[in-house]
This record gives sequence, structure tokens and C-alpha cells, in this order.
Amino acid sequence: MAARTGTAHVVTTTRTYKDQVYRTHLLRRSYREDGKVKNETLGNLSHLPDELIEIIRRSLQGETFVPVASAFQVTRSRPHGHVQGASAAMAGLEMASLLASKPCRERDLVLAMVAARIVAPHTKLATTRWWHTTTLAEDFGVASCDEDDLYAAMDWLLERQDRIQKKLASRHLSAGALVLYDLSSSYFEGSCCPLAKLGYSRDGKKGLLQVNYGLLTDARGCPLAVSVYEGNTADSTTFMPAVHKLRED
Repeated sequence: MAARTGTAHVVTTTRTYKDQVYRTHLLRRSYREDGKVKNETLGNLSHLPDELIEIIRRSLQGETFVPVASAFQVTRSRPHGHVQGASAAMAGLEMASLLASKPCRERDLVLAMVAARIVAPHTKLATTRWWHTTTLAEDFGVASCDEDDLYAAMDWLLERQDRIQKKLASRHLSAGALVLYDLSSSYFEGSCCPLAKLGYSRDGKKGLLQVNYGLLTDARGCPLAVSVYEGNTADSTTFMPAVHKLRED
């Protein structure tokens, strides 16, 4: 008896019994015998996962499948998830429109610095080096910028501080709302900052120069305004200016 030859293929049959649908996947080969086309069942594939059955079906039809690792060559891989997380949080806070109503280079730089500060705090110079190890520089369109650009963007931001704080107050405060205020300090390394003075150290760094800063927040602790003072400024002398500023805003 001649050996049976023919092309193997997958046949799927469907039947319904008592409102249940049953599918059977069979591996078959068609061959011709005595002038008639006959089918030979080579195996039952029904126990296999659907995706594997589909691969077998398409492979028998002539398609070629290769492992993913063999199909692609990784030329560069950079972290993105943490950048996307920070970016999404900033978008949820509508930070871009808070800084400026229209897109501009300075706004992009400030947003990039905020995201970088959240993900990996560094100096301005180190930040411009670090963000090229992630997708941050490309995502925010600042890949060609250096530390001088960041300092210039900080100057731009300082000029807009009052407008930004008024927007924050309008967004988060209503008439008669509770407002919180506190004065804190941070020690300072260096000798060129005119605000750096010896004063009452709140972070346990006695004998070091420091800078004081007062923070206004709403009842939830959401920042509304910040003011910076010389390191030897007493708490009591900063409170009323903060109240007057709040009333003006």
C-alpha cells in the first residue's frame, strides 16, 4: 500500500449541545486514494491554547514564525515609566497652563525641571546630563538645552511668580477659607548668597548659614505661595506680610 502523502491542516468543527458550544480542533491530512479525496486525522489539538492552535494553523499555511528576541535588535533602551508617571501627574494638575497660557521654550524647561526634580533630584548641571539617560529630554523637547538654559528659565519663572500664585489662590481658595502658614529654613553651603545668614536652625545644622522661607497653603496643605527671607529673620516678622500678601491676591 502506497504511503499516504498530502498537506496537513487544522480543521475546526463546532457543535451545540444543550445550549453549550463545543469546538474541536483536529490536525488532518488530505490525500487521494483510488481517485477519491480522503482525510486522515493525525491528532486532536483541542487541549491546546487557542493562540497555539492559531500558530499551528498559520504555520501549516506557509507563514514563518520566529522568536521575538530574534526578530528585533535592541539598539538603545531608556527608562520611561517614571517620566510618564511624573508627566501624567503634572498634566492632571494643569501645571502647564498654570505657568503660562501659551507654550514657550521657558515653560517646557520649567516643566522638565519639575519632572526631573520629582524623579531624580540633581543640580542643574547634573540634571541636564541625567535626563538624557531617560526619555525625559525628548518628551519635554529640551534635548539640546544646557544648564545655562535652565538658569534662564528660572529667571523667567521668578518674573511670573506673583501671577502663578494668584492663579493658585483663585483655584484653591474661596471666601472665608482656612489658610495655613509656616516659616522653615534650610542650611546653605557657600558664601555668595546675600540671604544666607546664621540663625535659628530648624533642621539641626547649627553653626551653618541658612535661608528661611515662608509657605502659605490651603487647609489640605496644597502650596499657594512661598516667600524667601534672610536666614536670621524671626518668624513673627514674616507672618503679617504673608497675611497682607494673601489679601492682595
